[in-house]
Amino acid sequence: MTRAPFAADPARSRGREFSEDRGGVRGPRSEFQRDRDRIIHSIAFRRLRSKTQVFIAPDGDHYRTRLTHSLEVAQIGRVIARALGLDEDLTEALCLAHDIGHPPFGHAGEDALQQATADAGGFDHNAQGLRVLMRLESPYCDHPGLNLTWELLEGLAKHNGPVSAPGWALAELDAQFPLALGEHSSLEAQVAAVADDIAYDNHDIDDGLRAGFLSLDDLLTLDFVADQWREVEKRFPSAPRERQLRELVRVQIGLMVNDVIAQTRGATAEIASAGDVRRAGRALATFSPEMSARERRLKAFMYDRLYYHRDQLATAARARDVVARLYEAYAGDAALLPPGWRASLPAEQPGRARHILDFIAGMTDRFAIDQYARVFGTRPEGLSNV
Repeated sequence: MTRAPFAADPARSRGREFSEDRGGVRGPRSEFQRDRDRIIHSIAFRRLRSKTQVFIAPDGDHYRTRLTHSLEVAQIGRVIARALGLDEDLTEALCLAHDIGHPPFGHAGEDALQQATADAGGFDHNAQGLRVLMRLESPYCDHPGLNLTWELLEGLAKHNGPVSAPGWALAELDAQFPLALGEHSSLEAQVAAVADDIAYDNHDIDDGLRAGFLSLDDLLTLDFVADQWREVEKRFPSAPRERQLRELVRVQIGLMVNDVIAQTRGATAEIASAGDVRRAGRALATFSPEMSARERRLKAFMYDRLYYHRDQLATAARARDVVARLYEAYAGDAALLPPGWRASLPAEQPGRARHILDFIAGMTDRFAIDQYARVFGTRPEGLSNV
């Protein structure tokens, strides 16, 4: 594959925060391949298998979790990166790592931690992801964290655009290993961001239909979805309805992917280097204006019909209560923390609060439920509505 002139080049990486002793052996992998492999082998990545994507602690095995979502984002990101001549390994690594900072129970858990730690600087899942990768996940003997490349870390920090007012966690990390927060990120990071949108826009529809929160009639109120549905029925008139619906989701993904590729090719026609991407002053890997308008309508529909469904909101409220009560319990009695976490608990604020935050944010849904039962003597009820 021909590398585009504006692609990130692992041979020209700005390096890692800490030097490493590899015994003189470099091996066949590029720097970005090593990043990807470190993420895949991390405990934090494995924990995504039991963290909420849309439905909290689902009873069924067929619903997406943060792990399966991240794998699907990576698949979409690789397709777009290959078509544009970008570095597939960096794109894949960014996609795989983008949700590592999410706490148990998704945004419900994030809201609870933000409120509980407001006096200590609050909580942001994106910054927490960097904190995990750079400081908390430390399997190596010669440095803290996974010691990922500058390009991977700056992409995670800025995949949704420049950061003008970083919170405490990102500000601390940036002070120790500057990530040029005021600039746009690489095209690989921009592709990871749009791949995330494509994946959850469409795969959440699939899960919503499976759970009965959405119906085909609901979806067909969107004219652009109705157009594709008619085409699916025309092409596969005898197929079972379930297969037709899954075909509809695939078609929608394909349309979005092709739109991003075409739009980005046009936007990068005059871009000559990776540096030009950062100096462009705007995101270059985007939907076309028409597709962007459709995507905004689809998101609004999903919030109205799925994410803010009354059953979802009720379950989220119970999940927030679990996280809030756990934080309150640990803050009030350090003896409730596991020995290792208790031994390293700072004596002063805000370090003390942030240490407890790190412990809770790393929990899976299942572990949070188990810890609640251990602390309070009863298991929380109503934490699954599918």
